Amino acid sequence: MSNHLVITAVGNDRPGIVNELTKQILESGCNIQDSRMTILGGEFAIILLLAGNWNAIAKAEDSLPRVAEQLGLGLTCKRTESRIKQTNLLSYHVDVLAIDQPGIVHQVAEFFSSRGVNIESLNSDTYNAAHTGTPMFALTMTINIPANHSIAQLREQFLDFCDTVNIDGMMEPVRG
Repeated sequence: MSNHLVITAVGNDRPGIVNELTKQILESGCNIQDSRMTILGGEFAIILLLAGNWNAIAKAEDSLPRVAEQLGLGLTCKRTESRIKQTNLLSYHVDVLAIDQPGIVHQVAEFFSSRGVNIESLNSDTYNAAHTGTPMFALTMTINIPANHSIAQLREQFLDFCDTVNIDGMMEPVRG
């Protein structure tokens, strides 16, 4: 049986962080099953799901804080269980595009949360529109809709919501 450890780390961005962290993970005997890495402002942020036997996970828990300190990273480690795949959920992809304004992530999250829909992943970004320089906001997410929900009704409600808060939105099934 595999044990799992979630690692989060944040610190000043610089070359070599991924190399040093993954080297220590490999040396501890763990495998990286899932990861997210990005630069936010001037900070590097990483989230990893490690898998390994009990001994390997314990080695990672013991050694990673020292490596993180050397790299100037704030580190959190938390043991977790394997995720149980629920078969009564339908995965949908949601895209939102709008003129940047405070609260868009919250409004979209509240829309789905109030309907019992879980957000599996969410990414957002801001950029300036090509010709006008207008600050724009883009959000991409994957949601899991309980199979007993009316997809057509949820999609219609989402599009009405988008019109009400003046954002462009799209919701379509995840393929593959």
